[in-house]
Formats: sequence, C-alpha cells, structure tokens
Amino acid sequence: MGRNEAGLLALDPVEAVAAEARALEVQYGNSTTEEILRAALDTYGDRIGLVSSFGADSAVLLHIVSKIDPNVPVIFVDTRKHFAETLGYRDELAERLGLTDVRSVTPEPEDIAAADADGALWLRDNDRCCHIRKVLPLARALKGFDAWISGRKRFQSAGRSVLPVFEPEEGRVKINPLAAWSAADIIAHMKEHDLPRHPLVAEGYPSIGCRPCTDKVADGEDPRAGRWRGQEKTECGIHFALPGENEDGAGI
Repeated sequence: MGRNEAGLLALDPVEAVAAEARALEVQYGNSTTEEILRAALDTYGDRIGLVSSFGADSAVLLHIVSKIDPNVPVIFVDTRKHFAETLGYRDELAERLGLTDVRSVTPEPEDIAAADADGALWLRDNDRCCHIRKVLPLARALKGFDAWISGRKRFQSAGRSVLPVFEPEEGRVKINPLAAWSAADIIAHMKEHDLPRHPLVAEGYPSIGCRPCTDKVADGEDPRAGRWRGQEKTECGIHFALPGENEDGAGI
C-alpha cells in the first residue's frame, strides 16, 4: 500500500517520515504487539521487511509475525563472522515457523577485499568492521522498503530505555513492536509456544553477535555486557543512521 497521505507528501521527505512516525506512535504506540504489527503491515504492504539477527530473543518476534503473515521478508545480515550455531538456528526457525522469504545478505566482496582482506579488521577497527559487514549490507537490502521491523527492547540497555515503537530513520519508519517487553515476557512467550532457544544461550550468551566480538556474560551483568567486551562500543551501527539510497561503500 505504501504512503498515501496527501499532507505528508507535501512535506520535505525527511519531515514527512518524521511526521508519519509521530502519527503512528500516537495511534498505535500503546497497542498490543500484534496490533502494532498488523497496523504496520497494513500500512506498508510489500514495502516493509523484518530485520532479524536470529539471536537469543529473535524467535519471539519471528513467531508473532509468522502467525500474521509468514511471507513478510526477513532480512538476516550474514557478516561471515557469525557463530555456526547462529546460522543453524536461522535455518531451524525459518523451517519451524514456515517463513517463506528469509533473505541472507552478505558484505560485498569488493568491500572485504579493500578493507578486511586478512579477516582481522575487527581487531584493528571494529566500528569499520561492523560498517562493511553489517551496516552497508543492510542498507543495500533495505533499498525499496518504506519501513522495517526491529526486535529492539527498552530493557536491553540504557541507550534503548526510551525507545519509541515507531521512529523515523533515514527516509524510512522503523517499528519496534517489542519495545515494552521485559526479559520475563520474552521467556514466558517462548515457553508458552515451545519455541527453540538459540543453542548458545544455555552456554552463557544472552546477547549474540559475531563470533570474535561476543563473550559470555556472568550472572548479574548487563545482558549485552559480552558484546565488544571491555570497550565503549555498545552498538554495531545498524540502529544508527544507515547510508542513504545513493550512498555506497566509498571511503570504507
């Protein structure tokens, strides 16, 4: 369906997206997760996708979406640095939930050759590594979409504590339908629907990213404490401003 409000179309594109996100937040920000997702899918039709890491909590959002429409595009950024368990979990969930359009996107070979030929960029500059292995592939995969669905939750970190359900981002609306969920809500939903856990959760990994930059978490630590252990970095960058439609990997 896409955007069809004449008032929004008269605005500057950036302002239009911001106004659109505000309007959706007012109307659906306090709705149930299923109501939020149905509203988003009805609003954007084939111009919306779900971005999933197939990580520790991913089964919940994927399960709810699959019950509404298993044909929604699901984008997984395969950085080529993931745990083998994550790739297996991706395949298991896709089959278990009947997801018909899981798209695994990878970094451009030219970008890897130019910036990470030895595969050790994560040691030298992990921000740049995330940029070429996650941010740029996702930006390319989202071209043509007006909106995307994220699994972020407010409890995950201080930086996410005021996360809205609908937010503008670089010409698109990003939807966070699980924003208000707690860790207990996640566990309860998985138990109620007998959803498989990521195999690394039982080994002490409550937040799972790329293999070189993910560590186990001790009892009482922040669930994301094992991501980029000992560094100030807390996000890979895909939830910051993604490169625009006309940007590429130049200058990586």
